[in-house]
Amino acid sequence: MAYISFQNVVKRFGDNVVLDHIQLDIEKGNLVTLLGPSGCGKSTLLRCLAGLEQVTEGTIILDGQDVTHVPASQRNIGMVFQQYSLFPNMTVEQNIGFGLKMQKMPKDEIADHVRRAVELVELKGKENQYPASLSGGQQQRVALARSIVTHPKVLLLDEPLSAIDAKLRKALQTRIREIHQELGLTTVFVTHDQDEAMVMSDVIELFHDGRIEQSGSPVSVYTNPVSTFAASFIGSYNQIPGGQFAALTGDAFDDACTVAIRPETITLTRRCPKNPDAYTLKGTVLGSTPRGNVLRYSIQVGQVKFHVDALFRSFHIFDPGETLYLSIPKHDCLCISDKEVHANAV
Repeated sequence: MAYISFQNVVKRFGDNVVLDHIQLDIEKGNLVTLLGPSGCGKSTLLRCLAGLEQVTEGTIILDGQDVTHVPASQRNIGMVFQQYSLFPNMTVEQNIGFGLKMQKMPKDEIADHVRRAVELVELKGKENQYPASLSGGQQQRVALARSIVTHPKVLLLDEPLSAIDAKLRKALQTRIREIHQELGLTTVFVTHDQDEAMVMSDVIELFHDGRIEQSGSPVSVYTNPVSTFAASFIGSYNQIPGGQFAALTGDAFDDACTVAIRPETITLTRRCPKNPDAYTLKGTVLGSTPRGNVLRYSIQVGQVKFHVDALFRSFHIFDPGETLYLSIPKHDCLCISDKEVHANAV
């Protein structure tokens, strides 16, 4: 039996259906990411699990217990929000130990638990400082330590890193993942950032309009999108109507399908390549955009614009107006039919 189970969960706010018959099982010890755009229902599902929102219909099971109507204070769940919500008049040590104090744990035991939590989030030496003297990243670590020090059944993280700068965010992603693995703590993480989901997750649950669009490991969700929404949200796929792609390649593709191709699977060359396992198309460079260590080119091929990602190497940059050849491996051309996904969701 799954450690956490959402069984036909519906949440409505008036006439607005935010969660539409969610069926989701989470195994003990996994780090599961609820991924999707704003307003898709991911944070609402997290709040329903925490007991901060009541479901309209359905059942939530946690560790074999029906917690659908159990008060939040009795669910033994730790939660970290985007806002740190630290007590400004308490030190780091006092903030972390607050929950244990409310449980009336003996002082020496509180001190021992807090010490270990401080070491886990790498804040040794900051115990007697107040939140105002800490950086945003340090405050977030305090909030994380406060949530795990009580040894909750589940740790919930609601976009906790979205207000932190990029470099520190990557460091905290790694540390949260390490803490999860060290403690074996079942963790549910909410984000709208696909890169963050890819780095941190055992399982990704991709949300769209109150439903789960796709579920699976980061690799499977990235390489095998089940819908045009999934292909657009994860991986920035080129999406070409089947009929148009058939006209470009000369191969038969169903008009009802969309051909999805990841930008990094396409190779650009000035000379025409000879590869029977790839489609070779001739196009013109429209422009390029730096994206970290990758340069994203826009290439016009007939009536279709392709996005192609190439490593950003100064000695090998193509100029606007240049004529190039695109080599697209046939096995990387995925045919997607949204009709199948929508039929399965009904």
